[in-house]
Amino acid sequence: MYIGIALTVCRKRLTVPRLSALLRRRHHGAQMKLNLGCGSQILPGYCNVDKVGEPDLKWDLESFPWPWPDNAAEEVLLSHVLEHLGQAPATFLAIMQELYRVCRNDALVKVVVPHPRSDFFLGDPTHVRPILPMTLEMFSRRVNEEWRQQGASNTPLALQCGVDFDIVSIVQMLEEPYLSLYRSGKIAAEQLQEIERTQFNIVSQIEIVLKAVK
Repeated sequence: MYIGIALTVCRKRLTVPRLSALLRRRHHGAQMKLNLGCGSQILPGYCNVDKVGEPDLKWDLESFPWPWPDNAAEEVLLSHVLEHLGQAPATFLAIMQELYRVCRNDALVKVVVPHPRSDFFLGDPTHVRPILPMTLEMFSRRVNEEWRQQGASNTPLALQCGVDFDIVSIVQMLEEPYLSLYRSGKIAAEQLQEIERTQFNIVSQIEIVLKAVK
């Protein structure tokens, strides 16, 4: 179940500053904003975290527990990070549990990943895990309960891991020539969604916004 799917057009990947602009503050309190796996993209107003470089905090996101208290973060940015983490399933599940623990209720989590059927994903030897909307959908208790009622065999990871994230929005970034075809009206969004499921290099990256439910 994909929620709020939108196809947008872009020749290049979004920059982290533009991505962070989509994560608006929810109130005027002093809640923390985390830029996890920031690399060289140091954002003002965020706690910028990475295990290399010169971030605000050096931390390996595969080391647990993370150094923040429960319910500390109102916003989290993971831009081109999750695909590098959790090669072992147990490690990936622990990352999702820590992410949930440090988020307050209604915290927004912006996840940006290369599309698994894109050369951006396949060409990087440090990419250890494909991430799709259906991957993160498995961490929604509402969806897990729907699967249970339907007798589906999908793994109810939200219930098993004690987490709950709802998908707020999904945006997929088009590659050429599909970018121009979509802009000119020669191909419809429904057609793009169909070929995206079966062909390579249709979509370069996926942006998914999650909301923590507590």
